[in-house]
Amino acid sequence: MNDEVTQYINDKKPWQIAVFEKLRAMIMETVPTVEERLQYGKPHYLKNGHYAAVVAVSKDKVSFMVFNATDIPAVAGFIRAMGNGDRKTVDIKEEQEVDYKELAVILEKTSATL
Repeated sequence: MNDEVTQYINDKKPWQIAVFEKLRAMIMETVPTVEERLQYGKPHYLKNGHYAAVVAVSKDKVSFMVFNATDIPAVAGFIRAMGNGDRKTVDIKEEQEVDYKELAVILEKTSATL
């Protein structure tokens, strides 16, 4: 785990830290060879030098974005398309139930060919 990423999250709200740590663990477990680094001011996760995911914490949410996601359908209220659809994002708000297993399935699919 990258110290800069740890520092990035340490000054956030307690609920955001908890969500981030669960996402971080899920990413590391799902993509064991992933490289974690702070880039563009946010934690990025790379597999074989290619972007697999990014986690961003803002005032009222934690966003989890996967790359290489053209084949992942957008689902209203759950996951939205970004850019030309090759990126998909899930926004997590305080006290929201999160299906980390489903997010792991999505990440596994999107990172499989990286």
